[in-house]
Amino acid sequence: MPSPRVLFFGYSEVGYATLELLLARGVTIAGVFTHTDDGHETQWFRSVPKLAAQNHLPVFTPDSFKDPVWDERIRALQPDLILSMYYRNMIPTRLLNLAPLGAFNMHGSYLPRYRGRAPLNWAIINGEDHTGVSLHVMVNEADAGDLIDQEKILIGPEETAAAVLPRIREAAVRVLGRQLDGLLTGQAPRTVQNHALATYFGKRTPEDGRISWTKSARDIFNLVRALSRPFPGAFTDVTLDGQTSRLLIWQAKPGVSSQSSVLPGRVISMLPLTISCGSSDAIKVTEFEWVTTEPPHNPVPAPSMQPGDDLAG
Repeated sequence: MPSPRVLFFGYSEVGYATLELLLARGVTIAGVFTHTDDGHETQWFRSVPKLAAQNHLPVFTPDSFKDPVWDERIRALQPDLILSMYYRNMIPTRLLNLAPLGAFNMHGSYLPRYRGRAPLNWAIINGEDHTGVSLHVMVNEADAGDLIDQEKILIGPEETAAAVLPRIREAAVRVLGRQLDGLLTGQAPRTVQNHALATYFGKRTPEDGRISWTKSARDIFNLVRALSRPFPGAFTDVTLDGQTSRLLIWQAKPGVSSQSSVLPGRVISMLPLTISCGSSDAIKVTEFEWVTTEPPHNPVPAPSMQPGDDLAG
């Protein structure tokens, strides 16, 4: 009997590492659906398209599946099993149904919490002490299908998203590795999610990194560490002497005491740069960068900021 044919949808570091696993295990890969690497995006992850091409696999990079031509192309690939590993586009149910062994997705949270986009960033923004990876059945509703397997990943109280990313990749490889035989034979275990505990968060954009100084220092610190490199960064816009510049904050420390009479967003000191927040506390900025307010946010000289200046946001 021929081995099952896996149609792989994947991108980013989890996509690369799990495709490596499939290749190492000798899985028959019918084709790879991925994304064209964007020159305007920080490429902190390895390239799925390059790995697929190096292994002489058919590579497809559609912007969407609205055109019915993709039904015919996927049907021609004769997939038995579909695996989605950090693929960024929704795969229509009509295409998922073309794989008789089912379609399965690796989601970057400990489901049922944090369904949706950017789950790691949202978890850190909300001050969570853990995230996870969850392999689940793909259904019409995002991240709502039966669980196959999952692992919890702890988040330290001062860890950035970048520090957690390698653990997510490693956990995803472990989860897929231990369930792969069951997926290929149609015998993987399934557990219904507790939908009453589900939470959902949407896609984030760079503008969502704008700091609201009325929030507590801890909340702002969580935003900073969630969006620090390789992500776009938390920021505030500063207008001084008629010139507006953007302050990107890459590293910070929370909980510095502040006088209750100081307005949120006011510069308390310059060395180190300390800014008042809500709840009568302040945040100490330990790494920052001045850039233009318009993309591509090129570096600019620091404005003549001084204690007592108020920041936007």
